[in-house]
Amino acid sequence: MTITKQQIVQWLEDSADVFQNEQDFLTELDREIGDADHGLNMNRGFQKVKEKLPSVADKDIGTILKTTGMTLLSSIGGASGPLYGTFFIRAATSVMSKEELNLVELTKMLQDGMDGIVQRGKAEVGDKTMIDTWNGIMTSLKQDQNISVYDALNTAVANAEVAMKSTIPMQARKGRASYLGERSIGHQDPGATSTYLLFTALRNALAQ
Repeated sequence: MTITKQQIVQWLEDSADVFQNEQDFLTELDREIGDADHGLNMNRGFQKVKEKLPSVADKDIGTILKTTGMTLLSSIGGASGPLYGTFFIRAATSVMSKEELNLVELTKMLQDGMDGIVQRGKAEVGDKTMIDTWNGIMTSLKQDQNISVYDALNTAVANAEVAMKSTIPMQARKGRASYLGERSIGHQDPGATSTYLLFTALRNALAQ
C-alpha cells in the first residue's frame, strides 16, 4: 500500500477544514500560554494553501509540499508560520518527482520535515512544543516499518495523542510560553496540538 499524490492533496484540503473547525479551540489553548493567535494563524495559512492547491494538484508530491510550505511562510504570522513552512519545504526535498510514497519514503519525508523544525526553532523533546508530538509520531513510525501505511499511521496517531497530552504537565522552555515559567505548567501546548490535528488529517485522508 502506498500514499498517492491525490491523497496528499486530500490531506492538505482536509487540514484546512480541520483548522477552520478547530480555530477557536487552538486559540483558547494559546490564550493560556501564548499570544491567542495560533488558531487564527493556522486557519488563515491553510485556507491560503487550499486556495493554491488546484494550481499544483497535478504536480509531483515534492512540488505540492514545497508550494504548501512557501504559502504558509508568506501567510502565517507568529512562530508557527516559519516552523510549519519550514516543515513542508524540508519534507519536499526527498519526494521531488514522486507520484506516490511507500511507508519508508513517507517516514523519511516526515523526518526531514521535523528536522527542519528542530533546526529552525532549536527545540528539543521535553521543551513543551510541537516537537514533543512530532517525536511521538516519528518514534512510532520507525518501529512500524513492516506493516501497511494506514496501520502505521493509525498507531502513530495514538502515540501522537499521548505525546500531545504529555505537554500538559511540562514547563515550557521555548517560545512565548517559556516567559511564564511555572505558570506554563498545566496547559496543553497549542503547537503540539496543531501537529496532532495535522497528522490525524493525514491518517484520515488515507482512510478515504
